[in-house]
Amino acid sequence: MMRALFTGTITFGLVSIPIKMYSATEEKEIKFHNLCPHCLSPLKNKRWCPTCEKEVSWQEVKKGFKVSKEKWVVLEKEELERIKLPSTRTIEILQFVDISQIDPIFFEKSYYLVPQEGGAKAYSLFVEALRLSNKAAIGRVVLRNKEYIVAIRPFKKGLVMHILYYAGEIRDIEKLKELQHLVVVSKEELELAKLLISKMTTEEFDVTKFRDRYTEALKELIKAKVEGREFEMKQEEKAVEAKSLMEALRASVEEIEKKKKKVGVEG
Repeated sequence: MMRALFTGTITFGLVSIPIKMYSATEEKEIKFHNLCPHCLSPLKNKRWCPTCEKEVSWQEVKKGFKVSKEKWVVLEKEELERIKLPSTRTIEILQFVDISQIDPIFFEKSYYLVPQEGGAKAYSLFVEALRLSNKAAIGRVVLRNKEYIVAIRPFKKGLVMHILYYAGEIRDIEKLKELQHLVVVSKEELELAKLLISKMTTEEFDVTKFRDRYTEALKELIKAKVEGREFEMKQEEKAVEAKSLMEALRASVEEIEKKKKKVGVEG
């Protein structure tokens, strides 16, 4: 059963909507433990000081910021407490924008927002108003002593809130030196590339058609070892390498056409 991570209110103008927040995603990655090679006991990490050559307890740990190779600024717990932002339990809406204006690179993590008891009408009105206007609400909220910028948009029956990266947290792609050596492609190459894209285009994106093949194989491997049997991984056929970009484009278009014909015959 999902547990609410936050309870509070959405405010815009004089309107308040009581909400609860749930995580919208969960990791399915299989976690491994580091084991001792001799007795298979789980290994523990120590806070070890290489200078004093001793373990340091959590109570003794200091927080420091490195300002040069040999210099640290040490911050005391009391000093850090003083600058903590007050957690108002409020998601304050600052403005509304067209959802298309938010580039996906700014999305960090997603949460579901649902109404608390007594807030269903205001919540439903907010969802429908956003949906009809095709807008996202941009706001701010304090979570775990940090202020975040957020985007709230309608999602199916409810609302999803995206934590956004600040502009300074997005690296500038223009600084990548590899992009300084791009070349002009020929018209024929471009037309073939567009043709390949059109043939690989689907009317609707269905994420359920994609599988995590590595995790599936890992589960099968673990199951095989539990059952004491050998596990054989199916090897995928290697694609024949094309001699040129044009050849690769033509071969790709032909391959897609063959697959579509085969599906049509089998269907």
